[in-house]
Amino acid sequence: MFENYKVFETTLAGRPLTVETGKMAGLANGSCLVRYGETSILATATASAKPRDGIDFLPLSVDFEERLYAVGRIPGGYLRREGRPSEKAILTSRVIDRPIRPLFPKDLRNDVAISLMVLSVDNDCSPEITAMLGASIALSISDIPWNGPIAGVFMGLVDGKIVVNPTSEQRTRSDLELTVAGSAKKVVMIEAGANEVDDDTMFEAIMQAHEEIKVLCSFIDSIVAEVGKAKFDYPSCELDHDMFDKIFDFCEKDVMVALDTDDKTVRDARMQPITDAILEKFSEEYPELPDIIGELVYKIQKKIVRRWLLQDKKRVDGRRMDEIRPLAAEVDLLPRVHGSGMFTRGQTQVLTIATLGTVGDAQMLDTIDEEESKRYMHHYNMPGFSTGEAKASRSPGRREIGHGALAERSLIPVLPSVEEFPYAMRLVSEVISSNGSTSQASVCGSTLALMAAGVPIKAPVAGISCGLITAEDGSWDTMIDIQGLEDFYGDMDFKVAGTHKGITSIQMDLKIDGLTPEIIKAAFEMTHKGRDYIIDEIILKAIPAPRAEVNKYAPKMIIMHINPDKIREVIGKGGEVIQKIVADTGAKIDIEDDGTVYIAAVNRDSGLAAQSIIAGICFEPEIGCKYKGKVTRIAEFGAFVEIAPGKEVLCHISKLADHRVDKVEDVVNIGDEFTVKFLGVGAKGPDFAYADYEVRERAPREHRESRDGARKPFRRKED
Repeated sequence: MFENYKVFETTLAGRPLTVETGKMAGLANGSCLVRYGETSILATATASAKPRDGIDFLPLSVDFEERLYAVGRIPGGYLRREGRPSEKAILTSRVIDRPIRPLFPKDLRNDVAISLMVLSVDNDCSPEITAMLGASIALSISDIPWNGPIAGVFMGLVDGKIVVNPTSEQRTRSDLELTVAGSAKKVVMIEAGANEVDDDTMFEAIMQAHEEIKVLCSFIDSIVAEVGKAKFDYPSCELDHDMFDKIFDFCEKDVMVALDTDDKTVRDARMQPITDAILEKFSEEYPELPDIIGELVYKIQKKIVRRWLLQDKKRVDGRRMDEIRPLAAEVDLLPRVHGSGMFTRGQTQVLTIATLGTVGDAQMLDTIDEEESKRYMHHYNMPGFSTGEAKASRSPGRREIGHGALAERSLIPVLPSVEEFPYAMRLVSEVISSNGSTSQASVCGSTLALMAAGVPIKAPVAGISCGLITAEDGSWDTMIDIQGLEDFYGDMDFKVAGTHKGITSIQMDLKIDGLTPEIIKAAFEMTHKGRDYIIDEIILKAIPAPRAEVNKYAPKMIIMHINPDKIREVIGKGGEVIQKIVADTGAKIDIEDDGTVYIAAVNRDSGLAAQSIIAGICFEPEIGCKYKGKVTRIAEFGAFVEIAPGKEVLCHISKLADHRVDKVEDVVNIGDEFTVKFLGVGAKGPDFAYADYEVRERAPREHRESRDGARKPFRRKED
């Protein structure tokens, strides 16, 4: 039935990698089933027959589609089916999009959709890497124009050794989470999180990754040679060169004057009359001009900016290539929040707010990933006013989610453990002005907010971006702290965050076909100097160290440990006990399965009250120890004494005194307080003895005075 069915096999990091073509999704332009270990991904690439009207960019979509059946789970929620993509799925889609996008022809405008459906997951074999390989193979064997292939690998640093595609167990001990994608010649994409890994180790890991990538690209080439299709022809959307040259000569000097400022608002205002003049003069000659004016003006500006950078080493704001824009940092801007910090770099400005909560406030995750929750969350918002645009607010898009995750990843390595700091933490970075690298400004603002909130981070973290400009002859140059124009018209946005000690995150966006080792080394050196300067001269001068205590409005945390067997008693039937504790004290209580109890209350006295009640419920007397208690009940056989809240124990009548007691009330009454000594647990419950010599004076041995004043003769037991 499947005449074109083919199977291709190789190994990756010692585990089998199999590619099947010609069996599934035959109507897509290109498709394959990739199996890595027991991880299975169905990858498809589909393109529209012709471009949509009015499209002046490549409409590419990449979707990493999680299916919870892949890990044997039924989705949560009312509908019990997958809903919107998880944050992890969105981040994976972005990681795959970035290396494949630059390799499409610049003038292709057909819709292209890449679908990566996760069918099964082997936790030792990364579904993200498997999906990246599947996307590359599906595009390579399809008839869609694309200058691939690329391949990707995941690198770890386990016990000081660089490991290719570490297993699930190795990842728990790894100091590095590095994803590298590339072609056979160059590195195309880098994404990393790290526990303060030094530049040299990071560079070595990237180079080792590229060696693995070369082997995988050769494997993909062999698949293409056997089953690949010829690429289809498409209508080129390239601008008419004669028209471009003519209009460029007309407005070149005016555009150069308009761009020569460090103020984005001024630049935009200067460009508007130039755009109007172009339309007025050339619309009759070129009727299509109104439809392409945006792309035309973009390319005119791009040509001038790139010429300045390459030939004149001139930046639009007059800075040197290694010079950072003016910086400023502040903390405690907002009075009622738990922590706040604002970081300003040129016209980029980010206000970050920290909120502390109980560990029960940690985010629960419902994904194919092994991680079930996270106690540190970072969210990033970029409203329209930050770029001077008049547009309504919308829910966060993929870019906002990606930037928030990057800042989150940058700070995780310096956060205290839950034992050191028993809080969940949410940071929100509000971009209030944007002109380049807001994600790295969010990293700096988050460091400020965490320190202001009293979070004992191990070291301050700063982030900075490095740009790149390349020429057709192979020459290149890098620049620190790129602003909007240099990002738009340059070839790279290389973002690196870290401490003095080492790197905590990397994200690289590229518009060319790849980077050489020399460019990567130069970027590391430039960003290291930049983040050191920001930490020493800006962050630590704004706040030298984390606050000694959390903000007065933040919850005060108390940690206690109870016997796990007592958890049921603390919670009570239907939660009635713990709900009463919360209602009576105003504290918030979270209990872990191991018996760890987290108590949070804005008023510390409330937290201590809740702790006392729980301690009483879980109280376990020790044999031979003495406890002071109050008589709560009396029976013929003894008195019941409460030695802790809710802990009532029996003092048998035979233990009430060192003489025969005819009636319990002769010795004690309800409400009396006295000391008891624990003798152990009998068949019917706790057995206690009354230490009368510690509570009251004794009458002469021959007689004892009863409570009504009558004197009774002393009788020895043998009597």
